[in-house]
Amino acid sequence: MTSEQITYLTFGGVLVLALAFDLGLLSRKATHITIRKALWQTIFWVSLALAFFGFMWIEEGQTIALEYLSAYLMEWSLSIDNIFVFILIFNFFNVKETYYARVLLIGILMAIIFRIIFITIGIELVERFEWLLYVFGAILVYTGITMFTAKHDEEVHLEDNRVYKLLKRVLPLTPSDGDGRWWVRINNKRYYTSIFVVVIMLATTDIVFALDSIPAVFAISQKHLVIYTSNIFAVLGLRSLFFLLKGAVNKFSHLQQGIAFVLIFIGCKMLAEIFDLHVPISISLLVIVTSIIASIVYSVTIANREEREKEVEQPAEHLPDKDLH
Repeated sequence: MTSEQITYLTFGGVLVLALAFDLGLLSRKATHITIRKALWQTIFWVSLALAFFGFMWIEEGQTIALEYLSAYLMEWSLSIDNIFVFILIFNFFNVKETYYARVLLIGILMAIIFRIIFITIGIELVERFEWLLYVFGAILVYTGITMFTAKHDEEVHLEDNRVYKLLKRVLPLTPSDGDGRWWVRINNKRYYTSIFVVVIMLATTDIVFALDSIPAVFAISQKHLVIYTSNIFAVLGLRSLFFLLKGAVNKFSHLQQGIAFVLIFIGCKMLAEIFDLHVPISISLLVIVTSIIASIVYSVTIANREEREKEVEQPAEHLPDKDLH
């Protein structure tokens, strides 16, 4: 058995055990995920991903391990952007908090299946047409520039979402959540509930994000092992991240710019290979980590300062009356 086969086998075993532990034992009876529990689950998934990095270092060597870590951190940071859209979807369809955990579980598992399919197709295409890597690079640069210049407070109109419009056109829908069911019978006719619509939109939303993240991971490594494992570990942490961040969306207003800078850098890295210029993986890792940490710190700093300014600028009528003599 080769070292790569051992690594795949280990990854599969760890994945099954982790899913049974986190999505089974920890969440089987839970209807409400507290921030504390979400924090521990996030720590669990990140620690597992980092432990796998250590295993890959031993089994596959330093270079592949660093490629995996770079790819994972990039995919993880991109997944945070995913979370903000997930929050909008839940709010738009007025999903009860009781159903959050189960809906996210199903949506994320569907997203993993779709990602595996897209990654497999992407690997096959790149192996047949290597020049596609440069197309991916150009797409990433364009996406990064667009994301960097986009206005954060731009209103999102989910009622105009193409998937939602298609579902309304081809399926009988009801605004009811059906007590958590996917479909209900009304006058002997089957109607699909808002829960069903939300699950589909979560999965398809991740597909849209995958169109950026999967080409980006090819810039870091073309190793199948790195691409699959980094993506799956990042997606599996989405659910705990959702509960951790859902009450602090405004705290990360400038994270988008950090992610955009990473995409531009990765895209330029791919295009530079046309001129036989290769950026070391250690530089890529440094840029990814620095960009994400800097954008998070800057976002939190700005958010805290704005909160303090609001407290200082309270209207006079809310201040206690003072006797003037």
